[in-house]
Amino acid sequence: MTQATHRDASREKGQPTFVFVHGAGSNSFSWAPLLRELTLLGHRTLAVDLPGHGFDAQFPISYQAPQDLEAFANEPSSMARFTLQDNVDHVVDIVRRVAVHGPVILVGASMGGVTISGVGNAVPDLLARLVYISAWCCVDLPSIAEYSQAPENNESLLPSLAGVAVGNPTQIGVGRANYRSSDPSFLANAKAALMAEATDDQFRAFLNTLQPDESISVMVADARVDARTWGRVPHSYIRLTQDRSIPLSMQNKMIAEADALTPNNRFDVRTVESSHVGFILKAREVAGILASLV
Repeated sequence: MTQATHRDASREKGQPTFVFVHGAGSNSFSWAPLLRELTLLGHRTLAVDLPGHGFDAQFPISYQAPQDLEAFANEPSSMARFTLQDNVDHVVDIVRRVAVHGPVILVGASMGGVTISGVGNAVPDLLARLVYISAWCCVDLPSIAEYSQAPENNESLLPSLAGVAVGNPTQIGVGRANYRSSDPSFLANAKAALMAEATDDQFRAFLNTLQPDESISVMVADARVDARTWGRVPHSYIRLTQDRSIPLSMQNKMIAEADALTPNNRFDVRTVESSHVGFILKAREVAGILASLV
């Protein structure tokens, strides 16, 4: 290797890689617009499929068209066996492999927040920064389920989507939704809760990237951050001001709790005018924020 080549390799190793963790019912596909914009800015990116997601997701014949909702409601779920610890272990393994090539900036959205928190607890020295995009960050309360009952979450529209739930969660071990429903009420409520600024076509395109099952155990698992480990990692929070799934008041609550836990390492807070998923329609703006954290 020539001296110039060695210098180039060293410089390349110092560049960060952005690793993205999706939320409930989602997968790596959801990050495509943001990966594109960051790549155009010259950054390395990688989107993770958590266990049981992406091409490992379960799409029963009964979920296809024409649907057999009775059969679908009773279909055993392969997702039921996955826990929050499985998600954390999976991402830790990926972070270890990516860290060989340089710093890692780990980004999570929505339910992906509890996974990146777990990674921060486990391997803080492998992370250059954690970034929460309107994501759950459990501090004083142990789980997403408990935060969901807090007064700050009263304005969440997610409960309005209960009508599209399929099956008995205690029997199939997962939360199951029929995202292929054509019910006008469901489509209107879901759009308001998730992606209000999208066109109807954009919103249906998003719905068609989702998978029906998500593990309940992730929702109820103890996901609290640890001041001794997670608290050493620089962390940023991108607030979404129009979010009707995790309301702004809830986002602010989690930020304030984390700042009280680690007063010498407070959240770096950024703000985007966006709904819960609508930030992918503003991928260039969000990519600019992420790039500024390097």
